[in-house]
Formats: sequence, C-alpha cells, structure tokens
Amino acid sequence: MNSIIRQSVVVAGAVLLLTAAGSTRADADETVTVDVPFPFNVQNKTLPAGHYIVQRADQDPAVLVIRGAKGTHGGVVVLTDTATGRDPEGNTPCLTFSRVENRYQLSGIWESGTGGHAVLGTE
Repeated sequence: MNSIIRQSVVVAGAVLLLTAAGSTRADADETVTVDVPFPFNVQNKTLPAGHYIVQRADQDPAVLVIRGAKGTHGGVVVLTDTATGRDPEGNTPCLTFSRVENRYQLSGIWESGTGGHAVLGTE
C-alpha cells in the first residue's frame, strides 16, 4: 500500500499573546497563549483543539509545559532544543506544526523573531 506523506508548516492562529511575568530576573518566565483550531500531536500524545498556555519549566529552559485553559482539557511536558532559523510570523509568538497525512504534529514554539524551540521527537 502506498502512503503519501505531506509536510507543511501551519502557524496557529492570530490569537497569540506574549506576556512576561512580573519578575526582576533577567530570564523572566514567559507565557504564550494560543488558540489552536485543530487537534494536534505532541510527543506521542494527542491534544484537542482549543485554548492553550505554553510556559517554560522552572529550571530547565529546554523543557516547556503546554496546558489547556478556558475549558480545554489536556496538557503535556515538551522537550525542546534551540530552533534554527526565524519565526515564520516575523516577531509574533507562534506555534508551528508539520502536517503528516491527516494529522498535525507540533514542531516548533517561537517566542520572538529569532527565539524559538524545536520540539524533540517530531517526525
């Protein structure tokens, strides 16, 4: 059986906000809030379409936590590496996805024009 695999980048919505927590530390915790209009896979877990908050883990900048908000259930701890390249939305925080057949796989999390995280374990 032949299987066609298509790869494309999708940027999740225009409803992306970046806020810095009130902290005097140089590495203030940053939060990205996003509405994802489709179900997506992250490191072998499927999350439903909905509203999500993405935050850095306490001590390790390579570990991010994605959790549902505003009635969206689900969450996952994401292992990342520094992304290469530039944010596809310019300087707007966003999530990027790879489409494989009929599903979306989270592939990147961008906080700024050049500050991004590549999700480990993506196809």
